[in-house]
Amino acid sequence: MANEGANAVAFARKVLHQCSGFAAVTFLAVIDKASTDNTLQMMKQYSRNNPDVVVVWAPENRSAVDAYIRGYREAIKLSVDWILEIDAGFSHQPEDIPQFFAHMDEGYDCVFGSRFMKGGRITHGNTKRYLVSRLGTMLSNLLLGTRLADMTSGFELFSRMALEHVLDRGIRSRAHFFQTEIKVHCRNLKIREVPIHYKSPSPRMKSSAVTDALLQVMRLFALRLTAQL
Repeated sequence: MANEGANAVAFARKVLHQCSGFAAVTFLAVIDKASTDNTLQMMKQYSRNNPDVVVVWAPENRSAVDAYIRGYREAIKLSVDWILEIDAGFSHQPEDIPQFFAHMDEGYDCVFGSRFMKGGRITHGNTKRYLVSRLGTMLSNLLLGTRLADMTSGFELFSRMALEHVLDRGIRSRAHFFQTEIKVHCRNLKIREVPIHYKSPSPRMKSSAVTDALLQVMRLFALRLTAQL
């Protein structure tokens, strides 16, 4: 979560509502210095009366990737069976959550949200971000042995074992490509894609993020050629 304002608590409530029916559910909100509004205070206040909400303050984070990794590690500490990653602020729709659970209950290790498969869509997207995501998906599938319709989405559900496997392999990217890196590490697990609705005026993508993606693709391709991936 970062700079979610009044949407912070509303988003947490909707996610928890979609997760109702399970034996134990925790909403883990990771907030760092990138958030300069009152999101942290609002979530802390909300958590005082809601034991299902855990707020993680991570001022040491240097990038968004650090926030995700901190969230992964905190979730694993909870010894939960499944770990759902979802961006706050309603760029990802809580209403899409049940299909993730339905397929995970069928025995999958990971369920990935896809904006580009049949039924998936993007509203108010940034054209450059869209093209980079589509081209990145094509290039990754070509070079890295993956077969997904969307290699860059950040809406996904993991078994604890699968996420531990990803962290053991390591996440080297410090930009948007880390989502692709995760999917590459999971490519030999039992995985499934589900259509999602992504709704957000995506921020401008920095050229450094594109450079990072290209470098990481070639690094992973080299590892694959030498059977180290």
